[in-house]
Amino acid sequence: MNIFDKFLHEIKLLLNNNFKTLNLNNFNDFKGVVVENPPVEFNQDLSSNVALILAKLNGQKPKELAEKIKILLLKNREDIKEIEVAGPGFLNIKFTNLALLKIVKEILLNKDKYGFKKNNKKYNIEFVSANPTGPMHVGHCRGAIYGDVLANLLKFNGNTVTKEYYINDYGNQIKNFTKSVFLRIREIKFKENFVKSKDIYPGEYIIDIAKNILKDKIIIDFENFEKSYEILSKESLKHSMNMIKSDLNKLGIKHDYFFSETEIVKKKLVNKSIEYLKKNNFVEEGFLEPPKGDEKKNWKKIKRLIFKSTLFDDDTDRALQKNDGSWTYFANDIAYHANKVERNYDYLINILGADHTGYIKRIKAAVLALSKNRVKLDCRVCQLVKLFKNGKPYKMSKRAGDFISASDLLKEVDKDSIRFMMLNRSNDVELDFDFNKILEKTKDNPVFYVQYCYARINSLFDSLKKDLQNNIDIDENDFQLNSYELKILRKIFDWPKVVETAANKYEPHRIPFYLYDLATLFHSYWSKGNENEEYKFILNGKVKNINSLVIIKTLSLVVENGMRILGVSLPKKM
Repeated sequence: MNIFDKFLHEIKLLLNNNFKTLNLNNFNDFKGVVVENPPVEFNQDLSSNVALILAKLNGQKPKELAEKIKILLLKNREDIKEIEVAGPGFLNIKFTNLALLKIVKEILLNKDKYGFKKNNKKYNIEFVSANPTGPMHVGHCRGAIYGDVLANLLKFNGNTVTKEYYINDYGNQIKNFTKSVFLRIREIKFKENFVKSKDIYPGEYIIDIAKNILKDKIIIDFENFEKSYEILSKESLKHSMNMIKSDLNKLGIKHDYFFSETEIVKKKLVNKSIEYLKKNNFVEEGFLEPPKGDEKKNWKKIKRLIFKSTLFDDDTDRALQKNDGSWTYFANDIAYHANKVERNYDYLINILGADHTGYIKRIKAAVLALSKNRVKLDCRVCQLVKLFKNGKPYKMSKRAGDFISASDLLKEVDKDSIRFMMLNRSNDVELDFDFNKILEKTKDNPVFYVQYCYARINSLFDSLKKDLQNNIDIDENDFQLNSYELKILRKIFDWPKVVETAANKYEPHRIPFYLYDLATLFHSYWSKGNENEEYKFILNGKVKNINSLVIIKTLSLVVENGMRILGVSLPKKM
């Protein structure tokens, strides 16, 4: 249930049925008309710009039309207590107490479905997709949590979502990774010195993988790298992916599907995809202009297959073959996305790291070409994470080699804090991860503040020997709310709109922002009770006002839904 959508629908019907009385000839399908929360300085429940929009379309004065609509609404709706015409012609509407109670009852009846909207779209979200040559780092954590919460959000909004991981298990980096494991095994087994070079992975995690392979006692020829490569590569990747999956699991993340790049090569999916693009005249043989920058030094003017991505708003056409005629990484990626298109998703979403921004236009162009403009690919970039402690950049251990691993982070901070704080800013801006703030038990620690709100609510119900999940009987003739309760309820009205906007714009950070604001309203109310007996929840061991308890229970329901979307726990005691 969305109170704003519901009222907008009803006001449209009423005005359509009374167009002669209001002298309205043009509604333009009510384009631009909104119903929303009024500004905080107005003590009203809803606000609408309907008079301003329709007055302009019909050559009327907004304030005069607003007064006419006010009279019409008051005449036809028993649920409206009063209407104020504000500013140039905004309608600010206050409901009757009985109308507010009916809304609250409907919210409580919906429980975990409050804010839910059935959309029935099919999404594929590919996220993390870190090279399986090492553990996840802090930057991957941000993309992983963003992708996971976005999936939860889209599911809550009534969609089917596949969470996918693309394993880049083909190419020179895999050979170098396997060679690194091979050398570590020889270091352990034959006491050889481990010689570092630019192509060898130096991280201590390589030693762990080597030890695990030796522990498995698989028959491998450790005397000859080329002879042992196939089986050693398979085993090394298996242990590496297990390490990545373990870190993801600790963050509360499980993918539905893992897609291997090696499968693309084995099944010759690139040839299939390129042939399809050729038939549609999206691929041609030709020459490309030399690239800008350092890459120009190694560039050769060679005839090769080229994808005509400029037909789909890319800046330049893209090579599908390297100088030696082998397929480029982009060609493999086209084949992978062709597979996604064949799986009949309505929307594809790729969550990328900050270093992949330049890759977006070409892959979006490829999806449009492969789907004949049917499927839209949306790429979201997660910017860098900077760690701070005591006001200074925080350098944790770098067991992974040249980066800070997710495992290191998880040793310092719990999963709940990481998930909440990684969404504390929009994904497209850099994030400062402050360890001091996360460990504080104050308002400055958002995850603590929201969890503490829920714990306080549970303590309140416990002290009254009431179950938070049980129904509360309400006297319809005595439902009155004080100013704090009205502010909380009006914020609760916002929840479905927040969910819908966050889902439609792929902006899950709106959820923790909203929950923090809601928790702040509750804590302010709680504190006021400590200052003024009039606002206390309990007097002499009994609930002072059952209506207060109903509003607090409704608030707790929204907090539960929000934290479920975020994948963050709600302890009952803190």
